Amino acid sequence: MADPKSGAVVLSDDLKNPAMEKLDLVRKWSINTYKCTRQILSEKLGRGSRTVDLELEAQIDLLRDNKRKYQSVIKLAQTLAAQLSLIMQTQRQLGDAFADLSLKSPELHEEFGYNAETQKLLSKNGETLLAAINFFISSVNTLVDKTIEDTMINIKQYEVARVEYDAYRTDLEELNLGPRDGNTMPKIEQSQQQFQIHREKYERMRHDVSVKLKFLEENKVKVLHNQLILFHNAIAAYYAGNQEQLEQTLKQFHIKLKMPGGESPSWLEEH
Repeated sequence: MADPKSGAVVLSDDLKNPAMEKLDLVRKWSINTYKCTRQILSEKLGRGSRTVDLELEAQIDLLRDNKRKYQSVIKLAQTLAAQLSLIMQTQRQLGDAFADLSLKSPELHEEFGYNAETQKLLSKNGETLLAAINFFISSVNTLVDKTIEDTMINIKQYEVARVEYDAYRTDLEELNLGPRDGNTMPKIEQSQQQFQIHREKYERMRHDVSVKLKFLEENKVKVLHNQLILFHNAIAAYYAGNQEQLEQTLKQFHIKLKMPGGESPSWLEEH
């Protein structure tokens, strides 16, 4: 409302509070960012100390290393699937060529016919193996891009909380080394409160990450155990020429197989 004497505009509390609150949030964010940046630079230059949980850090490093290795396995499996797909295409074409020659070469009818059937069987088994490999790729990819990545997000939040905690810890330590008088005591008390808030946040995040890593390890072992058995059994059955075992492997893992050139799944999907 306007003051008739001075012409000044006086803002009521309900109008100025949102603006003041926003300004206060920006101020706090700026202070926090400054402190964290200073802490990170101090650590990189070897001047500042950092809080380290050796056991947890080792688990995090191992997870990051394993994630890179799993991603490498996925890429190699994708390359194998692409190469197998090309081989299957050649086998189908070769089978068709043998079948055509079998019809047009009476004197070699049986020989060309045997080879045509062999190539068609190899192509059919390849389709089954390809379904198993693609299922393996999809499952491991889900583990890496969703399950592990979800834990990595928590780890990043924990690392941010650790930097904040060390930044406010350093501030408090520096203030405690200085004089204690009427001017400094309020700053020390405020610094102590901020330190306590960020210590509790850090300890909470550290606990959350520890729990997350434990559950992730259990889930990872379960998923990879099943997928590695699938991959091994499918590859072994394919190269042994054991069509029945190859199809049984897909049934065991409930993998749906679509026949080339059509949308209808084979009988394997219905069992």
